[in-house]
Amino acid sequence: MVKYVIKLADRIMKKVTFTVDDETVAAIRRAAAREQRPQSAIVRDAIAAYPSAAHRLAPAERDRLLQILRDYAGALPKRSTAAVDRELRELRASRRAAGRHRAARLARLERR
Repeated sequence: MVKYVIKLADRIMKKVTFTVDDETVAAIRRAAAREQRPQSAIVRDAIAAYPSAAHRLAPAERDRLLQILRDYAGALPKRSTAAVDRELRELRASRRAAGRHRAARLARLERR
């Protein structure tokens, strides 16, 4: 709801009405008192800074995603590189040996 327009330092300002909770009002008042600036300036600065912070995750969302990453990292197999390489060699050999004359191909691969 726009109530009236004022001109401030070559910028046209519109007066608007917002509904906020008591905690937010108290925070705005504390910031204004600490910085010795009008409450409207505190709100303008917060709104101006919002777009640069909007791409960041909310703390709860960040914590949730970090927990998913921790759970995933904990679920990774604890095998040595040599064991993984051995399994991959066996898998590749079995795939190459598939089809007709499988036994002969498997024998040739095992001799390598």
